[in-house]
Amino acid sequence: MDRNYIRKGGWTQMGYAQTRKAFYEGLAKHKRIASIKDPRHIELALKLRNQLSGIFLLMGHIGVVKGYVDVFKEHGLPVFLHLEKIGGLSTDHYGLDYLAKSIKPSGVISTKTNVVKNANKMGLLTVQRFFLVDSEGLDNIAKSLSQTEPDIIELMPARIPDMICRVKSFTSVPIITGGLLYEESHAEECLNHGATAISSSRPALWGKAEHKLI
Repeated sequence: MDRNYIRKGGWTQMGYAQTRKAFYEGLAKHKRIASIKDPRHIELALKLRNQLSGIFLLMGHIGVVKGYVDVFKEHGLPVFLHLEKIGGLSTDHYGLDYLAKSIKPSGVISTKTNVVKNANKMGLLTVQRFFLVDSEGLDNIAKSLSQTEPDIIELMPARIPDMICRVKSFTSVPIITGGLLYEESHAEECLNHGATAISSSRPALWGKAEHKLI
């Protein structure tokens, strides 16, 4: 299916390729994703928008999430919803259809293979999150990628940077890594091992501006 042009029940969505291209360019330029878990950090992320590649939204519920998405998009920040973190939003076909038509994020994040596959069909950018807890996890990543074809991989936790090189050996999909990042040196280590960008809920890792007031 051509994700650049998708028609479902008379609904037409254009621009998948353009959205992906713009997001990839932002990843290459800024290499930082702000993972938002606290509403108090929204204003700070907006102030640092010129230093960020995008937003991973890990909070909220169906009643407020569109407002969050609209605010970030109005300020030129691609916003991805972590579907397992948004209250009241179903991840079945109907829930994803509503998400794509009404909430209109740039894309979604999920650990679930079937959710990523269905979101692909809706023309949404997809980030598939993987947790590496043992060597078997690498085989699971390779197997899953052959089925889902996400636009981005997110590896968790980030404090095993040598695993980034191993994953890069069998896929060309851009890799974001996050989790347990506490210092700038941690972020730089991940980038030096081949991560396209890092994701963090710590504002101190979002940019170089003076933002340590929170």
